Amino acid sequence: MSETEPATGRVGEAERLRRWRLVLGGGAAEGTRVRLSERDLRLDRAMGALYDSDRKGSLDASAPSVPRWLGDIRDCFPASVVQVMQRDAFERLDLKRMLAEPEMLEAVQPDVNLVSTLISMRSLLGGRTRETARLVVGRVVDDLMKRLEEPLRQAVAGAIDRVSINRRPRHAEIDWNRTIRANLRHYQAAYRTIIPETRLGHGRRSRGSLKDMILCIDQSGSMANSVVYSSIFGAVMASLPAVSTRLVVFDTAVVDLSDAMDDPVEVLFSVQLGGGTDINRAVSYCAARITRPEDTVMVLISDLYEGGVEAGLLAQAQRLVASGVQMMALLALSDEGAPAYDRALAARLAALGVPAFACTPDLFPDLMAAAIRKQDLTAWAAQAGIAVVPAAEP
Repeated sequence: MSETEPATGRVGEAERLRRWRLVLGGGAAEGTRVRLSERDLRLDRAMGALYDSDRKGSLDASAPSVPRWLGDIRDCFPASVVQVMQRDAFERLDLKRMLAEPEMLEAVQPDVNLVSTLISMRSLLGGRTRETARLVVGRVVDDLMKRLEEPLRQAVAGAIDRVSINRRPRHAEIDWNRTIRANLRHYQAAYRTIIPETRLGHGRRSRGSLKDMILCIDQSGSMANSVVYSSIFGAVMASLPAVSTRLVVFDTAVVDLSDAMDDPVEVLFSVQLGGGTDINRAVSYCAARITRPEDTVMVLISDLYEGGVEAGLLAQAQRLVASGVQMMALLALSDEGAPAYDRALAARLAALGVPAFACTPDLFPDLMAAAIRKQDLTAWAAQAGIAVVPAAEP
């Protein structure tokens, strides 16, 4: 019998038994009498070492099979599955302590979760292991930059272009393509020309930036992946001449990493994941550095579990919104959705005009473009299919 029936695409009996054998493992599936190929045996051993409770702990830190196990899962499974199995190994088998070995670190599949783990462990890493960790983090950062940089550049540049339109440009400043499109209804057939009643241009660029962006990032452990993505986006925005970007991370202390944004790897190795949280202190620090509130976008990335003065935070947020700052609270900036967060505080911020919601990295460029154009961010989120925290009742 073939593994699948070509006419229907259904799985054949032999393939179905093979899959059950792999799902149940050796002991639970002995009655199936299925002979596994050498590759299936490797796959079975790899899953059993991690998920078979009878063999739990076989990935001992001193066991030479750890790099082999990592190699097996990379050979047997796609990258997305490898990342899930690595994450399970970190949690179930205390694989974190094995990352102190550079040989083991070189064998893992780099991903955002691994970067978060390495950042949290960086004080335990030294010498060759620390250098290997930087290389691994650098690989993940490079991959993310390739995926996220251009969408963010285009979105921000397009939004800046729209908000900086000059409707009374000098002749040398006219954007002819845009002006022609705006005046097509004024085409004069007899003269075979367009009468440019409306002229559009960019005007003379000022030497300073057109928008000020502030990323204020919570360093608590639950926000680890958000810190990774925020560092990438901060580096991209810092390279745009039309945007001035500030990157601030905080726990109970506040650290301004704006001067290091050209090197996201250095930023990541500068953060200290875990510890307490004083959001009020961080927002106060950022507020003191705002000079153009009408042209400022402030992104607070936090689960909003405030360890500082909540009343002070709410008062700061109210003043910032009243001054014209476009402020939002991202409960997470990651692919994993919103973590646990303080719903009551999120609702109070929403009532003050600070929308609170989680955002995936792929949607972040569009979010920044909407903020620059001063769109209603609650409406933008709803249109993007993002659940927004409802405002608290007055």
